[in-house]
Amino acid sequence: MRSTLILALLFCSVLQAQQEILVFTKTNGFRHSSIEKGVRTFKEIAAKHNWSVNQSEDSLVFTKKNLDRIDLVVFLNTTGDIFGESQEKAFKNYMENGGRFFGIHAASDTEFEWEWFGKFIGGYFKSHPKQQNATIHKTAEHETVKAFPETMQRFDEWYNFYNLNPAVTVTLSLDESSYEGGENGENHPHAWFQKVGDGLMYYTGGGHTEESYDEPGFRQHLEDVMLWLLK
Repeated sequence: MRSTLILALLFCSVLQAQQEILVFTKTNGFRHSSIEKGVRTFKEIAAKHNWSVNQSEDSLVFTKKNLDRIDLVVFLNTTGDIFGESQEKAFKNYMENGGRFFGIHAASDTEFEWEWFGKFIGGYFKSHPKQQNATIHKTAEHETVKAFPETMQRFDEWYNFYNLNPAVTVTLSLDESSYEGGENGENHPHAWFQKVGDGLMYYTGGGHTEESYDEPGFRQHLEDVMLWLLK
């Protein structure tokens, strides 16, 4: 009887320790065909760590009550205007009071009319050339990019940005001499992070193609960012 009680208590302890992740995939514009593959990838990564993943496209889940139990919000290729005023207020409050956020690719193609989000996301999508190989450089020795060599080549869709926030710490940058269509010059950020009040956000520009989520290095990058944000 006593051993059964101990096991039950241990089981409850594990459940209480489980991290809750919300993967938000609402689109109000272009919709990436890779979203479903991305969701599966996040669920596979989460299963390794006993994290709980819930996916939603309903902006009404963004309330203070709901967000109070969320450890990490992921915007997976969201696009356009996805929030009303009350959702904006709830999300801003969540972030500034210790929330954690991970933006994938088109998260920067989101909420163009919301000034706070523009500073928060670190840079807005401006344009992109055709999908092609490009050279990426590490610009910081950080645990979120430890899966990558100092310089590497990847195939993806490469965003040009505007409204770049100088407060962010850039971890990966694009070498515009290695591909056609870059518009940000010598300092072309590709992944970055920053503090937001008591919260913390990270953005990565990769993740347009379905094939991205099969790449060991990119999958490890996603996992390492999540591990860092959930510490």
